[in-house]
Amino acid sequence: MNTFADATAAPETIAPEELTEEELTEAQPAEVLRPLTVAELHLHIEGTLEPELIFELAARNGITLPYADLDELRGRYEFTDLQSFLDLYYANMAVLQTEQDFADMTRAYLTRAAAAGVRHAEIMMDPQAHLSRGIPLETCVNGVASALATSVEDFGISTLLIAAFLRDLSEESALEVLDALLAMDAPIAAIGLDSAEVGNPPSKFERLFAKARAAGLRLTAHAGEEAPPSYIIEALDILGVERIDHGIRCMDDPELVERLVDERTPLTVCPLSNVRLRAVDTLADHPLPAMLAAGLNVSVNSDDPAYFGGYVDENFAQLRTVFELSEFDVVRLAAHSINSSFASEERKTELLNELNGV
Repeated sequence: MNTFADATAAPETIAPEELTEEELTEAQPAEVLRPLTVAELHLHIEGTLEPELIFELAARNGITLPYADLDELRGRYEFTDLQSFLDLYYANMAVLQTEQDFADMTRAYLTRAAAAGVRHAEIMMDPQAHLSRGIPLETCVNGVASALATSVEDFGISTLLIAAFLRDLSEESALEVLDALLAMDAPIAAIGLDSAEVGNPPSKFERLFAKARAAGLRLTAHAGEEAPPSYIIEALDILGVERIDHGIRCMDDPELVERLVDERTPLTVCPLSNVRLRAVDTLADHPLPAMLAAGLNVSVNSDDPAYFGGYVDENFAQLRTVFELSEFDVVRLAAHSINSSFASEERKTELLNELNGV
């Protein structure tokens, strides 16, 4: 598989190494706030479609939206659970019709991410969601990839593309799409698993992940957002994933927490997303501080920032306010994101040095 500049890595699992407290506190507070150097590991590119761009693309493509104006669309961004969000998320995808649409969406995210301090991004896209709308695989892949191909030069962000599969569809459908991606030599570095979690356990996709592993792709999966800790265990033991997306329900299983700590398993946590989707009631109720205190390898990510009220910098800003995080913890979270990425060791070292002001 082809990957993007400065972001390749060997297929072996990378065990993140902790910076010492002395090394982390060498960074001056002004540098930490200027903005923080981070990697974003849990980001759905379709979830970066801001309302203004939705209306712009609809006008370009002659699509009549079911919203009279921006205010009416924004008024629908109150979700009761994951499914209520997914209904709006998939409906808004209708405006993505051409390679240029996908490229414009991706470049808009990279512009905002650069301002947030993101220096490496591993971006998920949902090819099945577009194929089901009649959009050719080449259109969505090539559109996103065209923007990522120059992300270092244009935005200072190294990037990798992750093909995420919809867990509420069949494994056969996923295998067909993976075969097509491999046949076209799509520039993907990894596969993921997303969409409606409850009732769709990771074990449903054992063959898909085995095939991706054999093709040399990295492996990650959403688990333990709404579903129980057993989904995290399945993702690790049956799918063999290297990274868990979300994973907050691990805190319900002390033995699992101990295992995740021992194995340094990365958990890509999305605090504002968890609040907006009612996985936790308020940000003050979020288990992130407890996860850090337990020694878990957690990072902060934005998930679907256009829908959940915050990009990475906004997630960090609200976490600072609500939990009064120390500079040590903030920099530790950023270091986790870099070490947990699928970037090359050289790129990780470069970003860690930047984070620490070296």
